[in-house]
Amino acid sequence: MDVYREFLTPDDEEVYEAIGEWPDSDESGTRVLTLQDNSGQSMTFSYDALARSVRIRWVNDRGVEMLDFFRESATRLSVTSGKLTKNISIDFHMGECAGTTEIQLTPRFSVRDRLLLQ
Repeated sequence: MDVYREFLTPDDEEVYEAIGEWPDSDESGTRVLTLQDNSGQSMTFSYDALARSVRIRWVNDRGVEMLDFFRESATRLSVTSGKLTKNISIDFHMGECAGTTEIQLTPRFSVRDRLLLQ
């Protein structure tokens, strides 16, 4: 039996302090961050705490979609910043699988995803 797990998310002020952007909210209450990297690429990152879901849409500097990633069963979202980097990390737990998606925002976008059987 799968146990319900809450999706823990930082408040908007924590997101702003780490990333330098305030999340917007769409009509359903989903939090949305729209970001650009140093090379002109854009990324839209959205997260819904009640639905426990995240979506990453990454478009390159020519307007070509590079990634459209959607996943449910998120359990924790964290935002961090260092001297040269800003990052978003999302933990997931889905039945017998668990994993992490890591998004690097600066200096260039990158997305790493791992989902493994436990």
